[in-house]
Amino acid sequence: MATLADVARRAGVSPATASRIINGSSKPVTDALRERVLAAVEELQYVPNAHAQLLARSHRTAIGVIVHDVSDPYFAEITRGLQRVATAHGRLVIICNSYRDPVKELEYVELLRAHQVAAIVLAGSGYHDEDFTKALDGKLRVYESTGGRVAVIGRHEHAGDAVVPDNEMGGYLLASHLYELGHERIGVIAGPKQLTTTTDRLAGLRRAAREHGHKLPATRVAYADFDRTSGAEAAAALLDAEPDLTAMAALNDSMAIGALSLLRSRGIAVPERVSVIGFDDMPIARDVTPALTTVRLPLVDMGARAMTLALEEPADHTAPRIEQVGAELVRRDSTGAPRP
Repeated sequence: MATLADVARRAGVSPATASRIINGSSKPVTDALRERVLAAVEELQYVPNAHAQLLARSHRTAIGVIVHDVSDPYFAEITRGLQRVATAHGRLVIICNSYRDPVKELEYVELLRAHQVAAIVLAGSGYHDEDFTKALDGKLRVYESTGGRVAVIGRHEHAGDAVVPDNEMGGYLLASHLYELGHERIGVIAGPKQLTTTTDRLAGLRRAAREHGHKLPATRVAYADFDRTSGAEAAAALLDAEPDLTAMAALNDSMAIGALSLLRSRGIAVPERVSVIGFDDMPIARDVTPALTTVRLPLVDMGARAMTLALEEPADHTAPRIEQVGAELVRRDSTGAPRP
């Protein structure tokens, strides 16, 4: 079994320097030096002394949370749940906004490790980027090897504790509702292509289309940024391309609200002329006019469950804990049967 001295020798540094880097000391070191030591840790599969880990962890009180954007209502609700559990355990939460920049996520993992946080929670979607995914997984594994804990929300490639919402089923419920109402010409406002959340929700829509004997052509899918402005722009593009659409399915509520705004500006009645459905069931969904039909995910509970996984020691260290979270359709006033 590799020792700290072995790591130091492989990296060409002193044991004291290797220890500081591995344990996330705030003492500054060059990036090149840090990378050498971390590479040696991975190559030698070095695992710190268990007693030393416990001593280090006893001084760790903060939890690092990496989200795409805490001002996004989706992440704001998740963060409420995260903070509720952290506060109950007397922990400080450090929020890091990546703004869907993979490079920033990697930087934040390093920064949080340097601050010796007790755990890191990744609350944003995974990416369809093999190089980034491999780099992120490697950094998280090194962090875990030094006594840190990791929990993720959503579909990520990191093999560890996770809270996984059933986005595919949510997409299926969303599309099935529209098909059962009689809609055939449906425009879809999707999220960013590179996110696994977008892929999973679209997969559910396409499964529902197949089961109901329909197709979801690429010309009826517009990709947006999971926000109100891009949702309105995508809705305009869909309507301009196919003015006879009878329904719009947005893959989050912010984009659905953008679509409602665009339709209102054009004098198009909802749901009499075009039905609109969202996803997530954010608090504002019931307050817009008409109230938004949507797919509900228990966002606050997802955050609370992820923080609980991050703080509680598992009974079995040999297998990750995966908590599946279901989705349900919430019928409100923004959807109805298509008019002849």
